[in-house]
Amino acid sequence: MEREVRVGVLASGRGSNLEALWRAEQAGTLGARLVAVASDHRTAPALQLAARFGLPALAVDAGPRRGRMTAVAEAEIVAFLRAQRVDLVCLAGFMRLLGTPLLEAYPGAILNIHPSLLPSFPGLEAQARALEHGVKVAGCSVHFVDAGVDTGPIVAQATVPVHEDDTPETLAARILEQEHRLYPYAVRLWAEGRLQVRDRRVFIREPSLGSSGRSREERS
Repeated sequence: MEREVRVGVLASGRGSNLEALWRAEQAGTLGARLVAVASDHRTAPALQLAARFGLPALAVDAGPRRGRMTAVAEAEIVAFLRAQRVDLVCLAGFMRLLGTPLLEAYPGAILNIHPSLLPSFPGLEAQARALEHGVKVAGCSVHFVDAGVDTGPIVAQATVPVHEDDTPETLAARILEQEHRLYPYAVRLWAEGRLQVRDRRVFIREPSLGSSGRSREERS
């Protein structure tokens, strides 16, 4: 019997993608199990969701530097994730760049979802910048996490049309609907061992019979 893939989620805010992953797990379509939630904000609504879902949770003091975490905070998160035997880390609205402790602890096993069609509009306020540039199509991307700002290899993308009367808020809401569909799909691909990275390209393998998960030793 293959071991289940255990997922830890890092979230800074309301946790809507955390909830989408949890709903997919409950529906049996995630191919993995949520086992931990960590946040850099002690009052983040995502932590309230974790309590509602019965998931172990951790809040850390990330330090004063905007967009970064102290090494102590990262080490605390790594210890927490390892204690929960996490295989895959999912960033869900986590507003901090990851440093060496997390990247070395989970090589090839950290995903993020971003509200733009990367490599366009990485970082903050992606929807507003997309509108400022007059794009006709927007969307979201799931990518592997590296040391840069939304620069890791792209796993999957979903598109939405841009309407002439869109505001950053209306566009963000429409993109968010696609995020909630795309992220569970990408997690399932990882959990089934179907993602292969060559250079900067991510290739999706055909599913093998009986494939339902993989161990950390099998990931690449």
